[in-house]
Amino acid sequence: MAKWTAKHEAPEPLEGPVVATVTGGTILWFALFLVQLPFYGWFADRDQLWWVWTCAAGGFLGLIGIWYVRGREAALKRHAAAAAAAAAAQAERDGQAGSAGSAGSGPRA
Repeated sequence: MAKWTAKHEAPEPLEGPVVATVTGGTILWFALFLVQLPFYGWFADRDQLWWVWTCAAGGFLGLIGIWYVRGREAALKRHAAAAAAAAAAQAERDGQAGSAGSAGSGPRA
């Protein structure tokens, strides 16, 4: 069997309101858990308790997800700030080098 190779480059990942999306999903999982709690006996009688505990697990894993995406957003902002500072420093160095070279390049008498 031949190895598959891509014929084009992968697109850039989509960026959006990741923290809000994960937070909304976490709230939804916890809400579903709370809605199912009054029917715990009904789920237990039918051997369907996994429905209740799946919602609880989704909520708790969502808390881990919120922690993770908040850290990711902070790291992306730090990286962007460091890149902007490096670009500004490079532009300042280029500006000083250009002005120093042109100050002494006048005609000699």
